[in-house]
Amino acid sequence: MVTYNWIKLREHPELVKQSAKWFSSKWGVPAVVYEESIRAGIANKESIPQWYVVLDEKETIVGGAGVIENDFHNRPDLTPNLCALFVEPEKRKQGIAKRILAEIRKEMHQLGYEKLYLITDHTTFYERYEWTFLTMVKEESGTTARLYQSDTIG
Repeated sequence: MVTYNWIKLREHPELVKQSAKWFSSKWGVPAVVYEESIRAGIANKESIPQWYVVLDEKETIVGGAGVIENDFHNRPDLTPNLCALFVEPEKRKQGIAKRILAEIRKEMHQLGYEKLYLITDHTTFYERYEWTFLTMVKEESGTTARLYQSDTIG
């Protein structure tokens, strides 16, 4: 059985560049943007942004996500936002996304948040993990997206 390690990047600055490149390769956002956000979380460990990765036994990143103030939508009152959730296709259906979502909900509770939000075009995935559809929001690009909410876990 494969063992996966849950990593809080604020506790592992040596993984910043590798993680930033990994997130960039998945979402098409420049690595420098991720690197700056990850470093901001390291500098201020008790607030947003925060970033997380999951490593396999070879210490290869197989999944990850972040939490930022606003994921580029028109509802700044709905904060913080989970963002950039990704699990490598060959590692899916092993509970990695479920663990990422649960661990982040726990972390956000510890940081004092009662709710967590995310935007997505998926219509059934997050409901499996105790997220509920809240409203449609307008993204900076002008498109609309589904916004979900979840209680944090105390």
